[in-house]
Amino acid sequence: MSMLESPSTKEELGKKIMQVAYKTGDFTLSSGKKSDYIFDKYAFETRPELLDAITTHIAEMLHPDTKKLAGMEIGGIPLVTALSIRTALPFVIIRKAAKGHGITRQIEGQLSKGDRVALIEDVVTTGGQSLVGVDVLRSAGAVVEDVICVIDREEGGRENIEAKDLVFNALFTKSALMA
Repeated sequence: MSMLESPSTKEELGKKIMQVAYKTGDFTLSSGKKSDYIFDKYAFETRPELLDAITTHIAEMLHPDTKKLAGMEIGGIPLVTALSIRTALPFVIIRKAAKGHGITRQIEGQLSKGDRVALIEDVVTTGGQSLVGVDVLRSAGAVVEDVICVIDREEGGRENIEAKDLVFNALFTKSALMA
């Protein structure tokens, strides 16, 4: 078994993410918007050396009072799992809808009222999915003040998230990656 080497600097990580994840074409985003490019989150989330480097940097962005992490299904699961292992913070998974069988719930994992939770996202465009996740967590009694993403496409996400009195941090912005 060979160990792949993680990018050692944030700049190297950004370059590697661009190499593997930036795609041009005709795409429909989760917001419904059309775009001539995407950042293919699975291209960086499924590579251990990139996931390792990403979570190293995101761990440094967490508020010191964070008690739990949360990720949206399906794209947020690899990120929040790897970050949980790195930080030893437990995590929950937010389903897009409560499952219709077994224990019907929208949040998987242990969440207690008053837990300070950071929502971890892959790519943010308008912030709509992040705000849905925040609402689900808050409805369950969590204290959510922070949304952290790998890439901010700079298409209103920051403004929409911050308008809800949340702290928004992005490891990379589109403009920084494209520079």
